[in-house]
Amino acid sequence: MTQPSGVDLFDADRLRLVEAPLPLLSPEERRVLDDAWDAAARANPALFDGPVAGCTGLEQEGPGRLVLTWVRATYRFYVLRRVPGATVRLPSLFAAVAQPADDGRLLVGRMALWTTAPGRWQFPGGSVEPPPDGEPLDLAALRRHAARELAEETGIDTPADDLALRQVVRGVNGSVGVLFRAPPRPVSWLHERFAALTSSEHALGRVPELDRIALVRSPADLVGLVGPKVSYLEPALRLAR
Repeated sequence: MTQPSGVDLFDADRLRLVEAPLPLLSPEERRVLDDAWDAAARANPALFDGPVAGCTGLEQEGPGRLVLTWVRATYRFYVLRRVPGATVRLPSLFAAVAQPADDGRLLVGRMALWTTAPGRWQFPGGSVEPPPDGEPLDLAALRRHAARELAEETGIDTPADDLALRQVVRGVNGSVGVLFRAPPRPVSWLHERFAALTSSEHALGRVPELDRIALVRSPADLVGLVGPKVSYLEPALRLAR
């Protein structure tokens, strides 16, 4: 279903992932890509051109059944979205976790200034990396990725098998996210885990990926959060009510 914000949210009971070849670039397109990446890397030295799974298609094959087509790429392919006239615009694939508190609110985090989306509020999560050659990218792999992101960004350790598939979202730029729901946790425990993670990261001389967390119940609660919000956040909260 399409939300007023232009974001599509799909309730999914089953998700099948199919690997496809990376779209071919002409020599000129490759030059434009490399130049755009070099410029982006100079502007933000924290950018890393590592392996990433891009999404080239999302279709329904029945009630509650989705097929997601993905490709092996690197982060530099994403800069083509900002190049006028580019014929290849690779949407991203990410996994995120809706972590509820025991009072029904959901945890959101604000991206640190050094990240590629400074100041943006979102559910804990991140871009999906492709598996080693010969290994499948399936729902179980996405669960493991989401659990790892949740632990790395918030300090909340949750077994991957405890994450339930909740929704699949498609943003205004075509990027697709797989949203999982974690078991509820006490409010105080959530804050304690994040504080412990932040303290540990600072002691190691590192800046955490999230610089703040908040608990929200509805889109109205987002008004008090200063900064941009990821496009799927408001409609996802509206459906969670």
